[in-house]
Amino acid sequence: MKSYQNLSLLQNLYRLRAIGYEYIDHFNTDEKRAYETPSSMDELASNIASCHLCALSKSCTQSLSGYGSQHADLMLLDFSVSQAQDATNDYYSGRSGETLKKMLENVLLIRSEDAFLTHCVKCKPLHANKPSASEYHSCKSYLYSQMQFIKPKVIVTLGEDAYAHLTGDSGNFENVRGHVITFKDMKLIPIYHPQYLLRNPESKIITLHDLHTVKGCL
Repeated sequence: MKSYQNLSLLQNLYRLRAIGYEYIDHFNTDEKRAYETPSSMDELASNIASCHLCALSKSCTQSLSGYGSQHADLMLLDFSVSQAQDATNDYYSGRSGETLKKMLENVLLIRSEDAFLTHCVKCKPLHANKPSASEYHSCKSYLYSQMQFIKPKVIVTLGEDAYAHLTGDSGNFENVRGHVITFKDMKLIPIYHPQYLLRNPESKIITLHDLHTVKGCL
């Protein structure tokens, strides 16, 4: 059974459970929709908005599929949606978002709308917990589809969690931070998360050098 058929089944089951059903007879999915993969970023965003593959769909105000250009050379990948992003649907909200925007515009000389910012996990975690591995895997096909549609030159992972979940590398983050890594025919460069820089301002000079590496790859 293909992943989109699973998605359709789960969406129907979650809806039925939400209105009080505990048991239903066998039913068929919409065969046409079940086997179709999204043909555009807009269709993919619609699938993400209506996703019920994990319990996080009930903990968030909205799913955040991504913000920016569908033809971006640069993809920024955060791990999970923050409380502020979920509440405002603003990808650059809060001090962390402001810091990221300054990194883009002042160092890389790229407008935020010309890059593409998204998350490994598209919904806000429950009670500000870190999303589980299973919750990430529920979103993984969405993320990989975004990469296939956009085909960025460079993917910048923001922080250790985004890098580790994307690549499966749970080793020492300092051994890869700032390095150019080949990932699915794209260049991947892990850097510190803006939130980390707010807590550790002495690391800003390190990230400045890492951003110059990013700029040289674009």
